Amino acid sequence: MSDYDLYYWPVPFRGQFVRAVLAYAGKTWTEADADAIGELMSGAVSAMPVPFMGPPLLVDKAADFAIAEMPAIILYLGETLDLLPSTPALRATTIKTVADANDVIDELTIDGGKQMWTPARWAAFVPRLNKWMSLWEETGHRHGLAADSGFVLGGAKPGIADVVTATLWTTMGDRFPTLAAMLDEAAPLTAALSRRVSALPPLAKLATKAREDYGDAYCGGEIEASLRKVLGS
Repeated sequence: MSDYDLYYWPVPFRGQFVRAVLAYAGKTWTEADADAIGELMSGAVSAMPVPFMGPPLLVDKAADFAIAEMPAIILYLGETLDLLPSTPALRATTIKTVADANDVIDELTIDGGKQMWTPARWAAFVPRLNKWMSLWEETGHRHGLAADSGFVLGGAKPGIADVVTATLWTTMGDRFPTLAAMLDEAAPLTAALSRRVSALPPLAKLATKAREDYGDAYCGGEIEASLRKVLGS
């Protein structure tokens, strides 16, 4: 029996952060299909494992506990799997990094596709995306990150902040090479770290599985189509 049940659509996007932390920690999980997710979302709130509006949703079977919202799930996994730093300041900065990643993918999809990308809209967004990248670069710089060593928040081994950082930028960059090139230019230390952490065996295996399961898909739908159109990919 698997350790967790994960409810998320068959694309990488927000659910990939949860998958990555589980994989990094050596945990197993079973994923519900889209029909099961839809049925749960449309059913009575009283019947939900935890009241929620949409996936990801994670059920910890051993603890008989369910939690939704990506940053909350990552916090729970970090706490229960001993993946968070030892100090309150670094724990808070870890969760800030998770929340920043969540904000980046929200902005990249214009809040879940409330509008579609056009060339003019994308051109106006590029400076903001570059600034997002620079936030990671400066955070790493302040904690001793180098091109071939170190981690986002320092320490001797990768933590939640590094797994989330690598998942954010390599999943995005793998599917949109233009964005990978932007990261290399705007945040070379972050790009190098992302490649190093993503090359760890459990995360490399997860990335291969994502390619097998989801192909080129990133977030899906019309918003992904419009993003591919403005990026030429």
